[in-house]
Amino acid sequence: MPLREIVQFPDPRLKRVCEPVGEITDAIRDLARDMCEVMYDEPGIGLAAPQVGESIRLFVIDTEWGEEGEERCPQVMINPEFTAQEGKLVWEEACLSVPDYSAEVERHARVTIRALDLDGKEIVEEAEGLRAVCLQHEFDHLDGTLFIDRISRLKRSLYVKKRKKQLIEESED
Repeated sequence: MPLREIVQFPDPRLKRVCEPVGEITDAIRDLARDMCEVMYDEPGIGLAAPQVGESIRLFVIDTEWGEEGEERCPQVMINPEFTAQEGKLVWEEACLSVPDYSAEVERHARVTIRALDLDGKEIVEEAEGLRAVCLQHEFDHLDGTLFIDRISRLKRSLYVKKRKKQLIEESED
């Protein structure tokens, strides 16, 4: 059994704006460790605290571990904020909290993000491509935004209808 369950759409916890982390405690470190394990078990390349039911500004990412021969190298970002965003790209996205769906989403092509690590040290990272998309996707979770909030109203409504039907069928089993 996983350490923490993934919160799935349409759970209202996914729509909350998360609170900043005030102090990096052992509980925060434990949460980050658990989130990394869940991310790798699913498998995914990013996971935000609200996806495991915690309404705080923290996410973990590892955009390289799935590539052949690459070691797991998770990065924890606490209280992240973008300091630069430029360009545009379209990327096919999916989400552990939005089961059985993917869609093309327009994002910034290049970003610069500032955050704290688990030791309270400032991280500044410039990213592009998949890494930039992942950072933006996980950051959105901290503001209560899902990738399906960034697609057309028609595509979103079709997914919502499909998901409601799926949940009804699951409850009847």
